[in-house]
Amino acid sequence: MSLLEIKNLKKVYTSKLGTNEVIALRDVNFTVEKGEYVAVMGESGSGKTTLLNILAALNKASSGEVRLDGMNLSSIRDSQISSFRRDNLGFVFQEFNLLDTFTLRDNIYLPRVLAGVKPSQMEAELKPIAEILGIEGLLDKYPFEVSGGQKQRAAVARALITNPKLILADEPTGALDSNSADSLLRLFNSINGSGQTIIMVTHSVRAASTAGRVLFIKDGQLFHQIYRGDMSNEEMFACISDTLTALAVGGKQNA
Repeated sequence: MSLLEIKNLKKVYTSKLGTNEVIALRDVNFTVEKGEYVAVMGESGSGKTTLLNILAALNKASSGEVRLDGMNLSSIRDSQISSFRRDNLGFVFQEFNLLDTFTLRDNIYLPRVLAGVKPSQMEAELKPIAEILGIEGLLDKYPFEVSGGQKQRAAVARALITNPKLILADEPTGALDSNSADSLLRLFNSINGSGQTIIMVTHSVRAASTAGRVLFIKDGQLFHQIYRGDMSNEEMFACISDTLTALAVGGKQNA
């Protein structure tokens, strides 16, 4: 069984008066296996952010199914949604979403505090993660005292500390300089290499070229997908660029 299954997914937004409908997603079908690293690309307004929000249980589909490890997200009660996210999902955002009044350590601990985990257990969970991410010496600093790349590493630590089934990353390199972005992408590959499943929404061809598979969304539908196979990052970059050109000029759907 696939870790993530999306079947016949559709999302329709209706105006308050019910007189106007916008179809954000329609007939979207794909699966993600445990340990995959998948990038999602598409022009602004293509539906990729709507897709991510549905996968994150932040929004509900109008029809179709999203199953994570066999659990249908639409069957989760509203009162259980927050705990479901904490227990199963890790999030990495473009703007880091760190609290300036908390140290990096306390920001990372936050989802575990909300889950009622003991301080000694949190400390034991954080130690190996901080070592892998190279932030051991930064944990008692505040977000305004560190660089953008260091903030994003802390955000990745916060995502990892819950041992999530799936990490959802929304434009994770968007607010970083090129060196910090490259460092983060190497980190994602390392994390993925240890078995962590990642789905990343990105506009960056360079970021997407590090993934094992790239999905392209156009007008709310799955337009095409590329599997890395034996391709190098450079070959993936060229292949992604060609597909984005086809998207822009209205190429045929080939999922």
